[in-house]
Amino acid sequence: MKNGTLMNIGFVGVGRMGSNMALRLRDMGYRIMAVHDRLPEVAARVAAQTGAVAARTLGDVTKVSEVILTVVGTDSEMLSLFSENGDSLLNGSSGRIFVNCATLSPDVHVEIERRARVHGAKALEAAMASSITQARAGSLYLMVGGERETFERVRPMLEGMSASLRWIGTSGQAAKLKALVNMVMNINTAGLAEGLGLAEALGLDISMVREVFSQTGAASRVLETDGADMQNREHEVYFSAAHAAKDSHIALSLASRAGLFLPLAEATAGQYGRMVALGLGDIDKSGISELTFPSRHGKDIVPRTGENS
Repeated sequence: MKNGTLMNIGFVGVGRMGSNMALRLRDMGYRIMAVHDRLPEVAARVAAQTGAVAARTLGDVTKVSEVILTVVGTDSEMLSLFSENGDSLLNGSSGRIFVNCATLSPDVHVEIERRARVHGAKALEAAMASSITQARAGSLYLMVGGERETFERVRPMLEGMSASLRWIGTSGQAAKLKALVNMVMNINTAGLAEGLGLAEALGLDISMVREVFSQTGAASRVLETDGADMQNREHEVYFSAAHAAKDSHIALSLASRAGLFLPLAEATAGQYGRMVALGLGDIDKSGISELTFPSRHGKDIVPRTGENS
């Protein structure tokens, strides 16, 4: 909030997550001033939906926005948004607040905060442990890192986007926790795929197996979200295998720094890396079952609607 009024918002990265976050904020009464995406046609569509301008440059987003949310996929993409040369969100950024929502290496968030500070701006990381449906409904689970004072300035906006909002600590801390969340989620997903794959190999009824799993120690959140998709080969993208591979390696890098060997995380990263190598990186993480069901082994899969940003 600023002087009792809603802040003007800009978005960079308006794929499936970013666009639904923008629509949520528009519904809350925020003015979406400008949107930018690496695909101009995507930016144009979301601009029409939100009443924003489809900005030609990153600097154009910063110029008209008080808070800029970024939702991009990789460390290199994020660093390019905050380039210290050429077109950059840092151009004219004094007084602005950046809220960076991608799952990135913690060091990248620390570096973005440093670059923003040099230009008189603030930066937060807002790690999302949720998916597209929650983005649209305003029920994200958000873990925030950065200066507490900056967090409090944008808290009303973040509360409107989330069902659960938690400040984790200084810059980089939320990214570390998000990496752990995704590491455990990916391990659980790979384990479920192996269990259901073995069930098929043993001639067991998969629907019955899923029901038994749900009532025993094999139950998990992943069973609820991915079990039927694995059984029915429905891998519409909510969290891609390529992102699972990337996030697994972020966690493994943190483990290496801490001097830990995590064999389950290593194996899981290997499986998602195998999916990418087979051209299955653009299907949902539930598609890891294509590697474990004996009747499949990655054959005859057609990726459905893909992620963007």
